[in-house]
Amino acid sequence: MTVAIEMGHTTAGAPATLDLEELLATRLLVQGNSGSGKSHLLRRLLEQSAPWVQQTIVDPEGDFVALAEHLGHLLINAEDHAERGLQVAGERARIHRVSTVLNLEGLDAENQMRRAAAFLNGLFEIARDHWYPMLVVVDEAQLFAPAIAGEVSDEARKLSLGAMTNLMCRGRKRGLAGIIATQRLAKLAKNVAAEASNFLMGRTFLDIDMARAADLLGMERRQAEAFRDLERGQFIALGPALSRRPLGLRIGPTDTTPRNATPRLMPLPEATADAHAIILAAPPPDTNRPQRRSPPPDLLDQLMAAKSAALEIRPETVEPTLSAEELAERRERVDRILRAVMAEPDAGFRSHGVLYQEFVVRCRIEGLGSAVPDLADFRRMLTRARAGLGSDIADDDGWQDVSVRASLLPEDTQGVFMMIARAAKEGWPCPGDAAIARAYGSHSLRRARRLLSYIEEQGLIVCQLDGAGRRIVTLVELAWATAPGDPNAGELPAEQGCGSPT
Repeated sequence: MTVAIEMGHTTAGAPATLDLEELLATRLLVQGNSGSGKSHLLRRLLEQSAPWVQQTIVDPEGDFVALAEHLGHLLINAEDHAERGLQVAGERARIHRVSTVLNLEGLDAENQMRRAAAFLNGLFEIARDHWYPMLVVVDEAQLFAPAIAGEVSDEARKLSLGAMTNLMCRGRKRGLAGIIATQRLAKLAKNVAAEASNFLMGRTFLDIDMARAADLLGMERRQAEAFRDLERGQFIALGPALSRRPLGLRIGPTDTTPRNATPRLMPLPEATADAHAIILAAPPPDTNRPQRRSPPPDLLDQLMAAKSAALEIRPETVEPTLSAEELAERRERVDRILRAVMAEPDAGFRSHGVLYQEFVVRCRIEGLGSAVPDLADFRRMLTRARAGLGSDIADDDGWQDVSVRASLLPEDTQGVFMMIARAAKEGWPCPGDAAIARAYGSHSLRRARRLLSYIEEQGLIVCQLDGAGRRIVTLVELAWATAPGDPNAGELPAEQGCGSPT
């Protein structure tokens, strides 16, 4: 069944339609400077297609809140939810086929990127049984898929860019049809923009943006000047869902209006005689911040006296110096306790904080006292343990290069890299997806494969398959290579196990 969505009228006065089924398979890119009518176009498309297909809108400015109320979409205020909650919300929205509006208004740029990435990943990481068709509209897409690094952290940018790339590059097979709108093509990552097959180009003035728009539409460079002459609400369309040749059209009216309407001229109020007193009056006291009290002049003397008194009352305790044998025995006891913690059936999927609490209790029962590692040391020990390595790794010169390379990765992925490095050094078969997922603390085999691809993209490993479809991983520069291993294999053998540091 073909569903034609009426978007407005062409310059010749004929109805301008959009093939909704074709759009689901080919995606859409909308470009135009601020005030060109991008949000109006998206609103028209969403209103017309709402009866036919599930929708979700990633809304950084709160422009589509009224649309949620009008169409009955679930409004999700991102600032009220953590990243994990938004990921689960995305999964449940697909399972139950609920249309949503993700309102990111009120968050700074980095938190907008993180929460949008979590929600999009929830839509993407869902079982095949729930791959229903869905329009995913991302307004101001250059914020979530920037062409260059900005002021946000690299981690947030990678999360957001990865989610947008999945949406536009791999979303079609999962029923996700990405519709992205941007003010400037030059600010949008090319690998995200290049996956769209349908284009609606609005008014723009910068030469670089006009040139890219003309290239995408197959127009000659001298025709690019036409983009400067477009009025608000006018676009040039091209694509299998719109037109086989560049076609000018004007977007029709909408039933809803944005919350942030275009500002209009208003007469100024009459001059107020006491304007000086009103504007420059003393500000009210800040009730949210406690008033700072000036410290007494002898505060430093009081602190020094208190410290001296404490030293007189409580003699300084000096930990006795331990011999090499005693240090080795203590390290073995710590490793034994860590092995016991990791031997729990669900230990690979519990948070660091929960595991650390159990570890501390066991250490105290063993009488280690002040020798209990702090949380930072425990996280490093846990990384090594999940890779099947003991704390004596620091004494092995052969692992120094591995540790340096692992430090280039995020902390939660270092254990996977070290587990693969150990298999390569020992000549063991390459760990399967299930073992990699467990070392990462996940049940998702798809996430394990994606993690392996990420480490390869960082230039640390090279993955290849032999003639039997078994995976071989080679460590770059070290020239260590694993034996061929089945990617679909289950847990590792006991000698390779993640929970058995050696």
